[in-house]
Amino acid sequence: MINTVVTWIQARMVRQDGQDLIEYALLSGLIAFAIIAVGTAALATPLGNMFTGIGNCIDFDGLNCT
Repeated sequence: MINTVVTWIQARMVRQDGQDLIEYALLSGLIAFAIIAVGTAALATPLGNMFTGIGNCIDFDGLNCT
């Protein structure tokens, strides 16, 4: 998918002036995606537990609120 996009962009570029900028933008986008994917996977359980705790306190029964 990414190779297709890069090939499409390079095919439309007549000059080579902006090629480095596009490569850096694609690389930074890939790095940002990887950081978000790893962060989401690492924080999924703690965030789920936090929201469950908040939901238990909002139920107004007060039995499971810690």
